[in-house]
Amino acid sequence: MTQSGPRPTALYGPAFAADPHGHYDRLRGHGATAPVEIAPGVEALLVTDYQAALDVLRDTDTFSKDPRAWQRDLPPDSPVLPVLGWRPTALFSDGEVHARYRQVITDGLALIEPHVLQARVAQVAHELIRRFDGSGTADLIAQYARQLPLFVFNTWFGVAEEHSARLVAGMSGMMESTEKAAAAYADFVAVVAGMVADRRERGRQDLTSWFLNHPAGLENDEVVRQITLTMSAGHEPTTNLIGNALLRILTDDGYAGSLFGGAMTAHQAIDEVLWHEPPIANLSAHYPRYDVTFHGRRIEAGQLMLVSYAAANSQAAPAPEATHLRSGESAHLAWAAGPHACPARDPALLIAITAIEQLTSRLGDLELAVPLPELLWRPGPFHRALVHLPVRFTPVAAEQAGTARFGEAAGLRVGG
Repeated sequence: MTQSGPRPTALYGPAFAADPHGHYDRLRGHGATAPVEIAPGVEALLVTDYQAALDVLRDTDTFSKDPRAWQRDLPPDSPVLPVLGWRPTALFSDGEVHARYRQVITDGLALIEPHVLQARVAQVAHELIRRFDGSGTADLIAQYARQLPLFVFNTWFGVAEEHSARLVAGMSGMMESTEKAAAAYADFVAVVAGMVADRRERGRQDLTSWFLNHPAGLENDEVVRQITLTMSAGHEPTTNLIGNALLRILTDDGYAGSLFGGAMTAHQAIDEVLWHEPPIANLSAHYPRYDVTFHGRRIEAGQLMLVSYAAANSQAAPAPEATHLRSGESAHLAWAAGPHACPARDPALLIAITAIEQLTSRLGDLELAVPLPELLWRPGPFHRALVHLPVRFTPVAAEQAGTARFGEAAGLRVGG
């Protein structure tokens, strides 16, 4: 329960999606933490202060990641449970259990060689761009940013192509926190469970088989849950990072005329997005192990606390005139911090940077096809994600287009 006082601020629906930073500015009036509602009837405390966010993320003695006591009062079909409900994964565990699960994930990601990953992303990007470069128009979310990470993850985990649409629908739907979220997540799990069952019988050279054979000795359901966690924590944020960075390049005067700027343009846009529009805006659920006074607020044991990366980042962001983004005490929190910091930061950055470089080098006169205020943002308390990103550009003549196809170049190799 939250303390008595003003009605919690809703972090769902179109009003929040249209102006999240206006909401964060008002929430700061409550202090380091503020009462919010993340779905109808589901309340939480949102940590909006930078130092308070670090205190939560790093203090494993005071705060637990296990939500089971908190979720007992929620109906099983609550729209927030696909994101916040307990599963046997690294995200919802502490101590040795967390270390065991996380080791499987980090060991698996370590097998992905950066140069092979970059080559695979470039190959997939080339094919996706080829599909629309002759038309002069595209939706860079549906046709590019959402598709590219999916093909990469399909390679990593050996997902059958016919299941791709179900995976995207499941991963996207679970983040929306609507009445359809539970069904979306259940279908996502069903696809992965079938894949794990198949690999238990017939192993392959992919991460699914490697998770099954890891020395940690995970049971089938534990493998399913680590894979669904890795996929959902990789696909949605990477999709949103690519989309949000492309929007910044297309609309920020600082990037005018720089679409051919290459790597630095991509790096700069991504850095700015991670500071100001992080693809996951509010998450890192924590629960006090006992009643505690935290930055001036009395918080009951087991109460849901969410960290607002977006609000905390905007408080600590470097000045606009800074020539480079600072590190140390002012490092952004888009990847979280502490023992549960995102383990896939490096591959996610490599995917996003390569995706942007490939697109902007191929279509150098991209421009937004609708007025900026007409762009829609997906509702939900957890992410910062565009519904669409319509652009126009000079069509590429057929004789200029490349002829490479998926499979012509070497696929992603999971090394040993």
